[in-house]
Amino acid sequence: MTETAVTESAKADNPSIKASDVVLQLVTFRLLEEEFGLPILDVREIIRMTEITPVPNSPAFVEGVINLRGQIIPVVDLRKRFNLNANDLDDNSRIIVVEIVGNILGLVVDSVAEVLRIPVDAISPPPAIVANGIGSEYIRGITNQDDQMLILIDLKKVFNLQELSSLSSIE
Repeated sequence: MTETAVTESAKADNPSIKASDVVLQLVTFRLLEEEFGLPILDVREIIRMTEITPVPNSPAFVEGVINLRGQIIPVVDLRKRFNLNANDLDDNSRIIVVEIVGNILGLVVDSVAEVLRIPVDAISPPPAIVANGIGSEYIRGITNQDDQMLILIDLKKVFNLQELSSLSSIE
């Protein structure tokens, strides 16, 4: 359900609710010097970097797979997916395990910051190009928090259905 649908549903259930009362909980993370957010409902867990086993003939943005408690999960480097400069992994690097349209995968990010509650009406549509050339096609919206731009990622647009299907078959 979209934020707008949630807002409208909440207002219908209780007419005294304002749009600013409806919040979206986000897990925030960094890539380069930019801060991004994912809806907390898309995030299964956040883990420290672990050994990633490369998979031959996989797309360039796929780092490989990890074994997470017996489940084989493909791992994608979001920097590569967004055509950003590569970065050496360090102690702050994390893998955000997400579920997209029934597919489980890990996203390598530079660091994970916090969980934020953002009023839905504080989220603006994205401009054509934001954050180091990342196109608006991947962006759900933008908001400012503590004088820092926060870019909300739409995971369903970051990976198309064909890519999700091929990622789920990587093992």
